[in-house]
Amino acid sequence: MTTIQVTTTPKSLIGSIIGKRVRGAALAATLLSLPALMSLTSPAGAAPVPEEMVSRPAAKLQGLDKITARTSTFTIAVGETKALGSLRITLRACKENPPIETPETAAFLEVIENKPGEQAEPVFSGWMFASSPALSAMEHPIYDVWVLSCEGD
Repeated sequence: MTTIQVTTTPKSLIGSIIGKRVRGAALAATLLSLPALMSLTSPAGAAPVPEEMVSRPAAKLQGLDKITARTSTFTIAVGETKALGSLRITLRACKENPPIETPETAAFLEVIENKPGEQAEPVFSGWMFASSPALSAMEHPIYDVWVLSCEGD
């Protein structure tokens, strides 16, 4: 089997691949990687930039009380604050990819904990992603909150 070492531009690499005998999986792997290599060096071969995410007026969230194992699903509008136990969750933005793109939903949440007799304490502030809840997760000993989808048009 022939080993190809990439030390040239992708266009000259194509010529060297065609001129050599490459079999089976090696050929498939090499051919599959060519579009990615081409887009790195050639603006004409670059993948199109995905469209911007679309803003939506509300988000569907899910919360979990780890003590009671109860889950609750609720819809919250941008700018609105909802309570989940001692937490106050405020939605600042909800965005999703257009239908022709890979499905993705992101919501910007601010979460504050209000314990009786204590000062309110920020727990989380940032973007949460529906496809990767662990990427930007809220750390709390009692509650979990995650994004399911955006709502509205």
